[in-house]
Amino acid sequence: MSEFWIYFQIGLKHVLDIHAYDHVLFLIALAVPFSFKDWKRVVLLVTLFTVGHTMALLLSVFGIIAIKVNVVELLIPITILITALFNLFTAGKTNKKESINLVFFITLFFGIIHGLGFSNYFKSILGGSATSKVLPLGEFALGIEAAQIVVVFVVLILSYIVQTVFRFSKRDWTLVMSAFIIGIVIPMIVESEIWKR
Repeated sequence: MSEFWIYFQIGLKHVLDIHAYDHVLFLIALAVPFSFKDWKRVVLLVTLFTVGHTMALLLSVFGIIAIKVNVVELLIPITILITALFNLFTAGKTNKKESINLVFFITLFFGIIHGLGFSNYFKSILGGSATSKVLPLGEFALGIEAAQIVVVFVVLILSYIVQTVFRFSKRDWTLVMSAFIIGIVIPMIVESEIWKR
């Protein structure tokens, strides 16, 4: 049980690390267009993201996929930017149900990209064969899922407060938060190591 708690905590800290806030930014961008009545859909999106993240770590642990760190570190803020831009263009539109399958697929794919960003560190903290890393990977994934659900519910609570107490419309709240996220992410893309050659 203590070993489970170790990897579960690593998963929690991976998401909630104040110095690596890209994960939280992505979750905010993912959750901001939704409200509490959509909680099942939001949890499904979060779970798909965790599945993608875990798939990437599995593929990396077994040596099936390897990608340069600086490429992944550029792709991660790009995924956040795309999600926030999607929110800008779809805020207040009622035909979101038609695009939800696309959102599910993209969230899974973005989870893979974010997982690749953590793969080198994850492999470095685990010794032994690839198969011996599967159980710790599952425990780590549960920690990630728990932390992500906490972040998403905080966003939903904040959304509720802003929309009921401060009388923001859902559309305006989505636009403001998405623009805020874009403002944080663009410098991350511009300052990426990949441009410094």
